[in-house]
Amino acid sequence: MAEKLFSSAERERIVDAIRSAETSTSGEIQVHIESHCKGEVLDRAAEVFETLKMYQTKDRNGVLFYLAVLDHRFAILGDAGINQVVPENFWENIKNHMAGLFKQGLFTQGLMEGIKMAGEQLADHFPYQKDTDQNELSDEISFGK
Repeated sequence: MAEKLFSSAERERIVDAIRSAETSTSGEIQVHIESHCKGEVLDRAAEVFETLKMYQTKDRNGVLFYLAVLDHRFAILGDAGINQVVPENFWENIKNHMAGLFKQGLFTQGLMEGIKMAGEQLADHFPYQKDTDQNELSDEISFGK
C-alpha cells in the first residue's frame, strides 16, 4: 500500500522537491513511507532515521519526513545539528501546514511544501558550499512494509 500512495509522476515531483531544496544547502532531506507505524510515530521515525544512517551527515543536518499511510500518521525528524538552530515549534509548524493539505487529499503538495519549508531553514543555517558539499544521502523515496 505504501508504494501506491504516489504515482510515479508524483514520486518524481517529490524527489525533484528534495533535489531543489538541497541545491541551497548542505543539509540532507529524505522521505520514508510505509503502510503502518508500529508504536509511537516519533519512535518509529527515529528507528528509520537510524536505519537510513541519516545521522552520518557531516554537519548532522539531515531531516526525515516519515509517513505511515494506512495509520494516517506522520512525523518530521531533524538531526542534532539542525535542531540546535531552528526556532522552537519549527517542525510542528511544518507538520501542521502539511496536515492541513493532507486533510484535503493533497498528499503530494503537502509533502512538497513541507520539504520546501525545511529546505529554506536548512539553507539559512547550512548554506551550500560550492567546493565542499556533496549529496551525502539518497534523494529517492524509501519504502517500508
